Amino acid sequence: MKKLIFILLLFISFGSCKSSKRAKAKKNSTSEVFIKSNDRDTISLKTKNIINYATQFEGVRYKWGGTTKSGMDCSGLVYEAFRANNIYLPRISRDMAKKGDKISLKTVSEGDLLFFKTGNRRNSINHVGLVIHSVKGVIKFIHATSSIGVIVSSLTDSYWNSTFSEARRIL
Repeated sequence: MKKLIFILLLFISFGSCKSSKRAKAKKNSTSEVFIKSNDRDTISLKTKNIINYATQFEGVRYKWGGTTKSGMDCSGLVYEAFRANNIYLPRISRDMAKKGDKISLKTVSEGDLLFFKTGNRRNSINHVGLVIHSVKGVIKFIHATSSIGVIVSSLTDSYWNSTFSEARRIL
């Protein structure tokens, strides 16, 4: 019986992407989005820097609550990429989805965030990806999956297209 409960808890812990208690305890920023510059050229440079920072984690294994090259989860990847550029977002994907401006897929560009509902119990947002390429309706995003780790996917992939919930612009 204990073995069954352990396996069930293990399965549930890998079923969604959110922060661990330890990562929450480290939190030292506010839950508000904070951008230190309003200059559009700087924001464009910031977008490039955010994408470059995030892509350096491609291939890193998945770790629930992870924020380093030893392991990363989806919200940790986005949180760290923005934090490294002095933009502070909430640590959990469903809280990130409350920030910035909601936008249509037609207007998505590099640096925007894509949010997904991947079938959790609450039917709430539990996954986030960072758009790294958006040309003529082809949207590619970097994110961390529990099965593969940090990868680049396309929104045209049937799984990601069917679980897509919304897009948001932070910058």
